[in-house]
Amino acid sequence: MLIGEVARRSGVSARMLRHYDSLGLVRPTGRTVGGYREYSPEDIRRIFQVEGLRSLGLSLSQIGRALEDVAFTPSALVTNLIRKTEERLNRELELLERLRTVDAAEPSGWHDVLRIIELLHGLGSQSAARRQQTVLAPAEDVSVPAELLAEAVLTETDPNVAGALRWALARAGSDGVAGVASGMGSHDVEVRRRAVLALAELPGDEATAVLTEALADADATVRRHAALALGARGLTRAVPALIGTVVEGPNDVEAAEILGTLARDTQWADRIIGALVDELTAHAGDSAVRMRLTQALAEMPGTIALTTLRQLARDDDRAVAIIASALVERLEERPDDEPGQP
Repeated sequence: MLIGEVARRSGVSARMLRHYDSLGLVRPTGRTVGGYREYSPEDIRRIFQVEGLRSLGLSLSQIGRALEDVAFTPSALVTNLIRKTEERLNRELELLERLRTVDAAEPSGWHDVLRIIELLHGLGSQSAARRQQTVLAPAEDVSVPAELLAEAVLTETDPNVAGALRWALARAGSDGVAGVASGMGSHDVEVRRRAVLALAELPGDEATAVLTEALADADATVRRHAALALGARGLTRAVPALIGTVVEGPNDVEAAEILGTLARDTQWADRIIGALVDELTAHAGDSAVRMRLTQALAEMPGTIALTTLRQLARDDDRAVAIIASALVERLEERPDDEPGQP
């Protein structure tokens, strides 16, 4: 079969077939009287073998070795190809995200594009100080897009930079909610913790809905921050988790203050006090927990927890009794409409 027909049937150009011949990769076994290349069925089979290996990303030199060396084992080469392909895909994905970020910012000209790229480099810096500066003082008049802030807040490990990112996101309003909310589906608990902290500072029903779902998260820290945020928004569905926060700590003082605010609703006051009392009974042998619960009772509005605290002032646990006695004394001096102050 002559080269033109081989090219037509195989889909490999005549120019590439000549290149294969010059490299010794696929040499036709015969020549016509006129000197034209003539390919045998075996030659054509080798062409398809070469093309098959090329489709895996092998170079022509690697293909030559693979086809000629009978001792050649493909496992190491294939493993190396997998690694290089993954690296290339990661670079392509990074480029794709960068392009999406630029597009989302709706640049009006190349000047804006270059400024956004500068922001991307700043947020990707190895220096925490530079990352923080990029957030707090963006280049010229170009603000950091909310989508970029959301992506950065989910990966930032430095607490100061993370705080700056949350502040900048809050200034952007609800634009960054969807980006941050995506972090709540991560298998990495640290990502979910960063996400819930950011959502806690974002306004709107969308953020509230995601925080409500976070009350069922497998991680206690995520649940705690979600409850604190929801309780601060006046949502009583956070009460059970807030009670749990008082029991477990940390953030027990903040949780107690929020419970005191929620208890100003007379429909919830008795439920909250009852829940705190139930926990006192459930943790009869844990002095530290019962002390936190006792202090939380003092956060209830007016003097509605005074009777319970008087009973605790005679508690068998001396530490609890001392705290309760001091709180009773303070409550007895408090006007009925004065909110709890420890």
